Amino acid sequence: MSYLVEVLLPVDGDAGPILEEIRGKLTETFGGVTMHVTAPAEGLWMNEGDVDRDRIVVVEVMTDDLDRRWWAAYRKELESRLDQEEIVVRASEVERL
Repeated sequence: MSYLVEVLLPVDGDAGPILEEIRGKLTETFGGVTMHVTAPAEGLWMNEGDVDRDRIVVVEVMTDDLDRRWWAAYRKELESRLDQEEIVVRASEVERL
């Protein structure tokens, strides 16, 4: 069984350096990464009656072993570095065809 791990990464206008660091770390750790940077998504949520929004870059990693502890620690590191309350990291089982 393989897994697709997705990180929904909120970024600002000058995200190049942090994206390069993330690309390097995930490539070194997992052997590859896909980053959807040219068509970022937009995240919207209600905050005290106002609508807040983020530009979201989706970062994907394929892995045969899902190390939940590693991903939880990495999520906390990203939240701290990007000054975010929560960054979504999700995993799905993948059947390769």
